[in-house]
Amino acid sequence: MRDMKTPSSQPGAEIGFTWPIRVYYEDTDAAGIVFYANYLKFFERARTEWLRACGIEQGRLVRETGTLFIISSTALDYRAPARLDDQLTIVSRIEKLGRATVDFAQEAWRDGTLLVTGTIRVGCVNAATLRPIAIAPAVTAALRRGPSDCGPSNDSGNTGTDMSTADA
Repeated sequence: MRDMKTPSSQPGAEIGFTWPIRVYYEDTDAAGIVFYANYLKFFERARTEWLRACGIEQGRLVRETGTLFIISSTALDYRAPARLDDQLTIVSRIEKLGRATVDFAQEAWRDGTLLVTGTIRVGCVNAATLRPIAIAPAVTAALRRGPSDCGPSNDSGNTGTDMSTADA
């Protein structure tokens, strides 16, 4: 992942999808600092909201294509702590979109300070066998367009993205 400097505007506005996260008591250790593994949960929430903003609902993806996304690798670099009640901004961007994998670069920011960086590889697998399978073309197209062009999904579950054309 490339080194990212503090941007001049809202973190992530020019480089990817952003999602706000508030640090709750349950996220912290006895010292009131965010427990290191919780950044993985924060990053997961942001990726899920990224997909939702692209019209991809994960439960529907499983039902319609028989595929799901799993994490195949992670690496985090901790630079500064977050504490109870901090308002964080999670920045996510796709570094590489492959046939069956997506490499994400993610960051946690607080008031212009970069706290944590991470690289996360997500793989697409057959839900029944958990074997790798190609990402459905409609999903790949939505990821290539990105959240700013896709718009958020509605609450009815009908997002407008036809996910039923997965490659076997």
